[in-house]
Amino acid sequence: MKHKETAADFMERFIKDSSEPGQFNVYKKDLCGTTPLPHNRRDFYKISLITEGEGLLSYADKTFHIKDSVIAFSNPMIPYSWEPISKNNAGYFCLFTEGFINHHLKADSLSDFPLFKSGGNPVLFPDQRSMGFLAGIFEQMLAEMQSSYINKYELLRSYVQIIMHEALKIEPAGNNLKTGTSSARISNFFMELLERQFPIPSPQHTIHFKNANEFANQLAVHTNHLNRALKETTGKTTTEHIAERIIKEAKALLLHSSWDIAEIGYCLGFEHASNFNIFFKKQTGQTPNHFRRQLVAIS
Repeated sequence: MKHKETAADFMERFIKDSSEPGQFNVYKKDLCGTTPLPHNRRDFYKISLITEGEGLLSYADKTFHIKDSVIAFSNPMIPYSWEPISKNNAGYFCLFTEGFINHHLKADSLSDFPLFKSGGNPVLFPDQRSMGFLAGIFEQMLAEMQSSYINKYELLRSYVQIIMHEALKIEPAGNNLKTGTSSARISNFFMELLERQFPIPSPQHTIHFKNANEFANQLAVHTNHLNRALKETTGKTTTEHIAERIIKEAKALLLHSSWDIAEIGYCLGFEHASNFNIFFKKQTGQTPNHFRRQLVAIS
């Protein structure tokens, strides 16, 4: 299973400076330039204010087309990625760990904010006034990080609170959300999350979500709710969709890779090859080994 990327990993790969990751860091510079940010979980929270640039920001259940004037929130619970389109991507961002958060920062009015939960809208599009205000807050945080004020981290927590309260005033952009019924939206989010796990690039990679409960948790809905939505819109259960997609990937790997069957099974969420063999035979009527030999014989 792929581990979460740490703040130290992130800074080493993308910030490329000598600073040490602590409970809080803030930066003003190119947001990874033309370097993609791979789809993964991180062990830190992140607030990004993009002032210039274009790209695709993808979370577990949706993808946003970003073009200037955007504020985005990320947490350790949801994997995300960044695919730059333009060469110039500028703005601000801050990173902070669980240790930076206290009860004031996660007050009642902010406890349901996208920064702290799986649901909600993590990407917002501020107007010109709000962008100027938010950029000013980031500049104050940059200055405060260089100060010797003994209580500067308390002040930085207050600045983060102000950013979140300002974000609550911003109306989500309707054209970035799925339309249609609630069941259709949930089904679309599920299918995107399921499909994003594939193709598997190497034997060292494994799928993150293997069953209905894990998908439901990521989508912030009850498992029964997810199952009803899929049955209503597709006529199939969550488990049926997962099984079909795993079999599709298994057949592709058996046909187009030289990985052994145990490796393929492990990548697809089966710790033991015997469990993968039983699953594959139940779904296809033949074992993975027989399927592969049959294809080799035909070719």
